[in-house]
Amino acid sequence: MTASLKAKIADVFDEPGCDKNQAKDEKARKKGCTKQLTPGAAAGGCAFDGAKIALQPIVDVAHLVHGPIACEGNSWDNRHSASSGSMLYRTGFTTDINEFDVIYGAEKRLFKSIREILDKYDPPAIFVYQTCVTGLIGDDIEAVCKRAAEKFGKPVIPVNAPGFAGPKNLGNKLGAEALLDYVIGTVEPDYMTPHDINIIGEYNLSGELWQVKPLLEALGVRVLSCISGDGRYREVASAHRAKANMMVCSKSMINIATKMEKRWGIPYFEGSFYGISDMSTTLREIARLLVATGAPAELKDRTEALIAAEEARAWERIRAYRERLTGKKVLLITGGVKSWSVVSALQEAGLEVVGTSVKKSTKEDKDKIKEIMGEGADAHMIDDMTPRQMYAMLRDAKADIMLSGGRSQFVALKARMPWMDINQERHHAFAGYEGMVTMIAEIDKALFNPMWQQVRAPAPWEAFDPLLREQDAGQLAAEAVPV
Repeated sequence: MTASLKAKIADVFDEPGCDKNQAKDEKARKKGCTKQLTPGAAAGGCAFDGAKIALQPIVDVAHLVHGPIACEGNSWDNRHSASSGSMLYRTGFTTDINEFDVIYGAEKRLFKSIREILDKYDPPAIFVYQTCVTGLIGDDIEAVCKRAAEKFGKPVIPVNAPGFAGPKNLGNKLGAEALLDYVIGTVEPDYMTPHDINIIGEYNLSGELWQVKPLLEALGVRVLSCISGDGRYREVASAHRAKANMMVCSKSMINIATKMEKRWGIPYFEGSFYGISDMSTTLREIARLLVATGAPAELKDRTEALIAAEEARAWERIRAYRERLTGKKVLLITGGVKSWSVVSALQEAGLEVVGTSVKKSTKEDKDKIKEIMGEGADAHMIDDMTPRQMYAMLRDAKADIMLSGGRSQFVALKARMPWMDINQERHHAFAGYEGMVTMIAEIDKALFNPMWQQVRAPAPWEAFDPLLREQDAGQLAAEAVPV
């Protein structure tokens, strides 16, 4: 690991926006808040994967992976981050290094790849991602990117986050550091308004940003940049002129919010777009910060009027669902901001959350869970639930449905219980008031699908031999191994 990368990681670990980190002594703070990966244990993502996830939703730039083709293949298009314009971000670019490059170095190959992309696609910028192999052989991507930018007159941004540097969350922050070092503050916006905000840590999964933007536009609030969902290079580069920042997922990009506050005096808050009450709280907080930084005071009144109208419409639309869902139990296996924001949304639908994963959550996330769930919240906060434990909870009917990412779905299916995707691979947008209605409708479909009655019914041959039923149940339990 190079000295510059070590220094950058140390800087990322010294995060003033994390109360838990600041409570440590100086030596402990430098070690960071997450476990380092061990060889062969990249489950959950490496630093390269985290950086690519954080930056790839900037849709009009070319994302060039400097390394073996497998690195690009494993990271390409694995999230449903949608674009309202350019589709260049969905094109996979890689230097595809070989054995000779490992021996002799691949810097010339990288330079030629940058030139080829500029000649064929002419993007406003190229992001170059370091990987384990090229990091180990010592390729200096910063020097190559600097030379290419001078030669071709286009920004070429080095993202120095090789996989061996650490886990995915560290990669998120190293990707954010690349924006802070090379992008944000390099372009001036065409014009400015007192209603300009940045949304940080929002990836426009399945078009969720598009469900929130109309609400902000109705208030006259302009999203100067979204970092990074449906983002554009010039918008991100001019983000330093915003009047306020909203932090959606502090686990991934809190360093952007804290450093923008330090460098340009832009205040920030952490909010959620999930659920009726949290969406309303977010709109109020945006209005409060904008008024505090110079926007007209009547913005608060217009915000309250919009909230009243949207809440009334949303509550009316989910009223019928609440009657069917009240008392149903949910097991929520996710992390980060969703560990508390989705809890709030589920409770509004009358559902009972019997457990929520906090493995990827910050201290602030856990505090919000306790605030939302009240007394006994600790018993429902699951730090690391194994697939066997998930299966047991579902089998014993302690939960009626599981909401999780795709990797856990087979546990629910083995238990013959409903499951719904709540993570980045999903095909439905759950943000805003409209998204709340969609989420509840999808849960209702999953819970009351007649398929579950059929798969739980005894097979015809079990009527002749009841012992077969018990054997099948034992086999399912034995197969409930980590996925």
